[in-house]
Amino acid sequence: MRTFTPKKDEIEKKWWLVNAEGKILGRLATEIAILLRGKRKPKFASFLDCGDFVVVVNAEKVNVSGKKEEQKIYYSHSGYPGGLKEKTYQELLEKKPEEIIRRAVWGMIPKNKLGRAIYKKLKVYRGPNHPHEAQKPQEYQF
Repeated sequence: MRTFTPKKDEIEKKWWLVNAEGKILGRLATEIAILLRGKRKPKFASFLDCGDFVVVVNAEKVNVSGKKEEQKIYYSHSGYPGGLKEKTYQELLEKKPEEIIRRAVWGMIPKNKLGRAIYKKLKVYRGPNHPHEAQKPQEYQF
C-alpha cells in the first residue's frame, strides 16, 4: 500500500470565528493552533499548509489562571546592546490585547517557513467587530 498524500489544490480552507470572551489563554491558543495547522482534518500532512483561517474576536476579554495577571512578563529585544524591553501582562492587555493571543499561538506552531505561512492565517481583533464578514466564518464551539 502507498501512503496517501494530499495535493495543494485538494485542501479545503474554511474560516472559523472564535470568541475569546471568558476563555483561558493557553487552552484558547491550543485550539487555535490546531485549527491553523489543520490537525483534525482527515487529509492532514505535517509538511503542507492544511489548516483553516481563524478570526478571533474579543481579545481583551481573555482570562489567565493563577497569578499570571501580575507576574507574567513579555520580553522583546531591539537587537542593540541594552535593548531588552519588558512588559507585564496588564500593560500589554491595556495597549495591545491582540498581541497576547498572537504570542501564545506563535509559541504553539512550528518555527520555520511553513509556520510563518500558517501564522499569517490568524486574524485577532480587540472587540466583537471584524472585517471578514464576506468570508462567512463559522462560529467555532469548544
